[in-house]
Amino acid sequence: MQLHKTKGMVFRTVKYGETSLIVTIYTELFGVQSYLVNGVRASTKKGPGKANLFQPAAILDLIVYHNDLKHLHRIREFKWGYLYQHIFFNVIKNAVALFMVELLQKCLKQPEPNADLFYFIEDAFIHLDESDGPVLANFPLFFTLHLAGFFGFRIQDTWSESHRILDLQEGVFVDEYPHHLNILEGNYAYITSQLLRVRQPGELDELLLNQETRRHLLLAYRNFYALHVPDFGEMKTLGVLQAITSV
Repeated sequence: MQLHKTKGMVFRTVKYGETSLIVTIYTELFGVQSYLVNGVRASTKKGPGKANLFQPAAILDLIVYHNDLKHLHRIREFKWGYLYQHIFFNVIKNAVALFMVELLQKCLKQPEPNADLFYFIEDAFIHLDESDGPVLANFPLFFTLHLAGFFGFRIQDTWSESHRILDLQEGVFVDEYPHHLNILEGNYAYITSQLLRVRQPGELDELLLNQETRRHLLLAYRNFYALHVPDFGEMKTLGVLQAITSV
C-alpha cells in the first residue's frame, strides 16, 4: 500500500469507538474517500485531541495510505491546508459552508478524481471565508449555479429580450413556455443570467437582491439539481440556511 500526499476537504465525520473517527473527505488525488482516523478524540498530556481538524468544510494537507481495492483507508499525517478565519465561528458563513458541503455530497457519489473541481471548491470556500455583505448573501446562488458545470448540466446563458424564460429541465433560456412547470421567468430569469456571468465572487456585490428573491432562486436551483442528479432528494441545510440568514 503506497503513501500519497494530497489535499482534502472534509465532508462528513462519524464517531467510531471511544476515540476514533471515520471521515469522508473529497481529495485532490482520489476524489471522495473514507478514512479511519484513530485516537483523534482522545486528550493526552500534550493537549486535547485533534478531532477539530475534521470539521465539515475543513481544508487539510494529508499523507494517506491508498489502495484502489479498499473502501476504507488510513491517514498517516494531517494538518491544516488552509486555516479559516471565520467559517467555523461565524454562524452565517458556517450555514453557507454546510449547505455547500451537502450539495457536494449529493453530487459526488463516486470516488472519481477531478483536480479542476477540487481547486474550484477549495477556492470557493476560501472566498466564502473572506466574504461579507452582498457577496456573502449571494454566495450560495453563485456556487450552486457554477458548480453544475462540473457535472455536465450547467445552464447556458442564452438570455435575451426574446428568450426570457429559463427552462430548468433543459438548462436554456427559451422564447416560449415549455410543456412543464420547471421554469423561471421575469426578473428571476434575468438575475440567473447575471449570476451566470459572474466570474469572481467579488463581483457579487453588484447584485443587490432582497431576501425573498434569494430564497425563491435558491429553491429553484435546488429543483434544477433534482432534475439532473439521480436520487437528489431534499437538502436538510437549505431550511437552516434560510432560517438564520438573509439568504
